Amino acid sequence: MTASINDVIACAENLLQPGQFQDYCPNGLQVQGREKIGRIVSGVTASQALIDQAVAMEADMILVHHGYFWKNEDPRVVGMKRQRLLSLLSHGINLVAYHLPLDAHPVVGNNAQLAKRLGITVSGGLQAVDRPMGNVGYFDRAMTPAELVTLVDRQLGRQPLLIEAGSKPIKRIAWCTGAAQDYIDQAADLGVDAFLSGEISEPTVHAAREMGLHYIAAGHHATERYGVQALGEYLADQLGLSHEFVEIDNPV
Repeated sequence: MTASINDVIACAENLLQPGQFQDYCPNGLQVQGREKIGRIVSGVTASQALIDQAVAMEADMILVHHGYFWKNEDPRVVGMKRQRLLSLLSHGINLVAYHLPLDAHPVVGNNAQLAKRLGITVSGGLQAVDRPMGNVGYFDRAMTPAELVTLVDRQLGRQPLLIEAGSKPIKRIAWCTGAAQDYIDQAADLGVDAFLSGEISEPTVHAAREMGLHYIAAGHHATERYGVQALGEYLADQLGLSHEFVEIDNPV
């Protein structure tokens, strides 16, 4: 079964409502390919490695969280950008990307899907940017920082970096996937025991210790694998399409 690219985009945007976000890149169709979509390949980032896999799998569309044409990037089509675009255009593959809308969605979003994997009950939003971004919630039982590290390692398949702030157990937690280390202030204001994000910066270590907040840096890529998979499955189910997620290893 196939659907038009316009129908695929309409289905995604009816769910994600990208017009409600002030983003750093265009959301939706970024590179136009063939009109009919039967097979979707999804991945975290539209790297050359993902494009090559999609070509080999005869995909009609690549769905990603991190696409192209970021604010303030070099607009010239040269080097790496030229090669990526050439690969997409010469094989008629559509590139579709959703950034902040995919972080924020309460069901298929990166933060919602991460909570599902870690067994966190969502109780509210972590306010950031122009829309609620990230969440706050709680575990069924309190755990030690070491136990949380073990849980994250088991569920995400990578050892996170833990910055401990004392020995208090973790029951309430705030989190935001990706490069969200600067949201630690909002997390501390909520009185949670820990904050989890994808990345960490040098000042974050001191902030976590001085605020008395355990900090878990679980990896930008690792924390943002799951929203795009959920969105791909949603589109496939709604429109009768084929979908497969491709993991391109990234240790960051």
